[in-house]
Amino acid sequence: MKISSRHHLRSDAVAEIEDALSEGLGVELDADTYELVELEDSTFDVVLVDGEPDVLYYEGEPFLSVRGANSHAPEEGVVTVDAGAVSFVSGGADVMRPGITETDDDIEADDLVVIVEESHGKALAVGRALVDGDEMLGDSGKVIESLHHVGDDVYEFSV
Repeated sequence: MKISSRHHLRSDAVAEIEDALSEGLGVELDADTYELVELEDSTFDVVLVDGEPDVLYYEGEPFLSVRGANSHAPEEGVVTVDAGAVSFVSGGADVMRPGITETDDDIEADDLVVIVEESHGKALAVGRALVDGDEMLGDSGKVIESLHHVGDDVYEFSV
């Protein structure tokens, strides 16, 4: 992945990130440096939090990356999948109802969500909810569009 620019964020941009993660996920970042890395060939921009790619901008909206979700466990906006769904979700597949074991009922359609596996609670992917959280459990249908997952180019990104 080619970097088109890299610079430290101003305090107002840092506050926007911290507020969004606190309100949407219940995550409190406590970092000394925030650096925006704009990528040429990606739909995401990466924010290095103390040098780690913990935050991404998804269509201009700050949210945790998979690495960030594993470093700063979210308390809200989480969808849990069973062991049978792990290989699909971690390979970039969209999330289907039958694989979901638990969801946050406060999730609304179009929200960004963190998808975790049920055994250890490790984040596998970040996606966009297609339905409200209380409609995610069931027997059939796609309910989360995968945006970023373990092993993709953004996950492997390092500076």
